[in-house]
Amino acid sequence: MKSMVWHPEEKDQKVNQYLEQTNHAPYQSIVLLLLAGVCLFTFIALFALV
Repeated sequence: MKSMVWHPEEKDQKVNQYLEQTNHAPYQSIVLLLLAGVCLFTFIALFALV
């Protein structure tokens, strides 16, 4: 059987750098979508009462 001790491989550093650069949550898009949803809801609610 193989040893269960993990040893870093050559490609691990490149993979980690790639993940650091690209793997982020799109907070700006989420906030903009929520804001657009609130504005749309407000618009519909205001004109539904007219």
